[in-house]
Amino acid sequence: MPFYNNMAGYPQQPYYNGAAPDRLAQLSGQYQPQPIQTVQPMTQQPANNGIIWVQGEEGAKAYLTAPGASVMLMDSENNTFYIKSSDQSGMPLPLRVFDYTERTAANKPSIQQQAGADFVTREEFNALEDKLNALLAKAAKAKEETDNG
Repeated sequence: MPFYNNMAGYPQQPYYNGAAPDRLAQLSGQYQPQPIQTVQPMTQQPANNGIIWVQGEEGAKAYLTAPGASVMLMDSENNTFYIKSSDQSGMPLPLRVFDYTERTAANKPSIQQQAGADFVTREEFNALEDKLNALLAKAAKAKEETDNG
C-alpha cells in the first residue's frame, strides 16, 4: 500500500541519495564524481606476439620510442631487424641494423671446423708441454749455477 504524505495525494517517492551531491559538498571540493562505466564491444584484434613490424629502414627511423627505452623492430620487406634506442632525455640514438639468415643443418659449422680455429690437438699440446718443461729445467739449472758460483 503506497504511502500518501503530500497534498496532491500522489504516492511519495523514496528518497534517492546517490548521484546528485548536495551543494555544500560540491563547493567544498569533497565531491568525487563516480566514473561512468561503458561496455566496449568485443572486437577481435590480430595478435602480433610482441613483434613490431616496420616497412624498411625509414619505417624504423620513424618509429617513436619512449625516453630511455630500446625496442626491436622487424622489417616486413627484408631479412633485417633494427634495434632503436633513445637516451633518458628522449633523443634517439643511432639505429642499429642487423641482417639475419636461416640456419639449417647444411650451413651449420661442424665441430671439426670449429676445432681447427680455436683449439689445439693433443699432439700440439704435448709438444708445447715438453718445450715448457725443458725451459723450466734449463732455468732451474742456470739459477743453481749462479747460487753456487
